[in-house]
Amino acid sequence: MPKKFKLVMISAMYENGGNTLQRHLDGHPELYVYPFESQPGTFMVQDFLTSLFPQKYRWPEFGISGDTGRDYEMIIDEEFKVRVNTPHVSKFRHVSDLGCTNADRKKVFLRLMKGKARTRANLMEAFYRSTFEAWKTRKNSGREIVYVGYSPIIGVDSDKIIADFPDSIILHIVRNPYAAYAETKRRPVPYTLSRYTRTWNIMQLAALNFAGQYPKNVVVVRFEDMVADKVGFFRKLSKTLGIRYSDTMTYPSWNGKKLDHQYPWGTIEIPTEKANRETTNELNRSERELISSQSGVINKALGYDKL
Repeated sequence: MPKKFKLVMISAMYENGGNTLQRHLDGHPELYVYPFESQPGTFMVQDFLTSLFPQKYRWPEFGISGDTGRDYEMIIDEEFKVRVNTPHVSKFRHVSDLGCTNADRKKVFLRLMKGKARTRANLMEAFYRSTFEAWKTRKNSGREIVYVGYSPIIGVDSDKIIADFPDSIILHIVRNPYAAYAETKRRPVPYTLSRYTRTWNIMQLAALNFAGQYPKNVVVVRFEDMVADKVGFFRKLSKTLGIRYSDTMTYPSWNGKKLDHQYPWGTIEIPTEKANRETTNELNRSERELISSQSGVINKALGYDKL
């Protein structure tokens, strides 16, 4: 594994393409891409955003006192822990076994933290490194140099991530709110239109502000640009991430195996320009007008005001 720890955190509002972008990066030989949402948050995250965004999606907080074993257990990381400990109830039970248990990863985590200070940066580095060291069935290339995590809305904590890892990249992907809301309506208990649109506004505003404040660290890309020209999009993104372009970036995969559809990694099953347009057109006129009136400022900033 690389001696220097380099982190790329993918961020996205719900149904904006975060899972899709993560799956497209999965097969790249220079990337350690987390198998699911990494959900690094802890229940000690308590601030003015807690009522709006789930703690599991946030950048974590740890107690002043404690020990590294307790720190590890505090990291929510629900999707990984359910898959390795109780695979029969995991929504990812159809994908291959990771060849480890949560206890296996914890042992590696504790070894990596031995003799190190209990800083959040050290804990998060050990969390990501231990995942890939414990994951015995992963198809490694031996050329990996960057770790890639994904947690929805984590871009609201960009400043905290950068404080811990000054050379990290927060890769925030946006999608037009019409298609995004149409997608979220497919969930069993979807947000109301007003709640979704206002939350979408807050998330995108935070990302745009952080991109202006930290231009070398926070990168905002559009889902529409990705599906319109995947080769061009990923050639440009490769330069931003400091890796070589690979054709594996043009299709979604899991552990290097190409996926025919992306379910259950989010609700976007087919990441194409046509599918995105068809999803946008699922809304009725009233819904489109309400979203337009409630997100006009951010739409203009992101180039969605002409839709």
